[in-house]
Amino acid sequence: MRLGTSPIRGLAARAAQAIAAAMKTMSRMIAGLALLAAAPAYAIVGGGAPSADGVARSIVTIVGSRANFCTGAMIAPKIVLTAAHCVQPGSDYKIVEYGADKQPSLQDVKSIAIHPGFNMQAMLAHRATADVALLQLDAPAKGKVPVALGAPNIPIIVGSRFTIAGVGVTVRGDGKSGGGIRVAGLVATGKPGTLQLRLVDPVGQGTRDGLGACTGDSGAPVFEDKQTGPAIIGVVSWSTGPNGSAGCGGLTGVTPLTLYRDWLVQTARQWGAGF
Repeated sequence: MRLGTSPIRGLAARAAQAIAAAMKTMSRMIAGLALLAAAPAYAIVGGGAPSADGVARSIVTIVGSRANFCTGAMIAPKIVLTAAHCVQPGSDYKIVEYGADKQPSLQDVKSIAIHPGFNMQAMLAHRATADVALLQLDAPAKGKVPVALGAPNIPIIVGSRFTIAGVGVTVRGDGKSGGGIRVAGLVATGKPGTLQLRLVDPVGQGTRDGLGACTGDSGAPVFEDKQTGPAIIGVVSWSTGPNGSAGCGGLTGVTPLTLYRDWLVQTARQWGAGF
């Protein structure tokens, strides 16, 4: 299942009131996120814990002109890490910011860099690929704190613990159940390695509905605790339902940064980030 493509529907009237006619497409996205903010703040299917502190302070919402939304994480004041499949050519993308009145506004994305090794068909088939991308913002994201990039501790073993944080839905197909930041602790399963990680709820082990990424959580950072604190070691790419069925709450597919961290750092440096 591709996680960032569920449309936010039924918002045209609110959108038309939000922004001028020249920005109708973007206004639909703002209206959609306004509804998400007004609804109960769920994310991570299965009801991961809501959070506004710690790693959650790095999380941003990415919206596209095709009415899709994804998760990203600040790795520098003006640099966002996300999944490559979230920011494909042919659409415009913005970052959602919330003011003191909790009303959403859109921040411009100046540049997008997609890893040259990314293959969409491989990702859709749940095969390993370079599903990572960077966004350069016009200005630092308000109220956000960048988190360090890392790589998984080697060897990665079954049962290794990771944390995901995203803005996706908690109920598949219900856009109103997304929009807030939630976190969940998951563990590695299968044959984990540096090409791909498959994570499950430690309680259900992927055989019954449990915690996991869902629509809107694509690009969500995956954290591992290091001696210096939590570091982003991967991004969420896809999910399944229990026992590999379609949906959410079973497997959470992760692209580790092991093979791609150097490209990410070099690209961010070219944009002026002080790594």
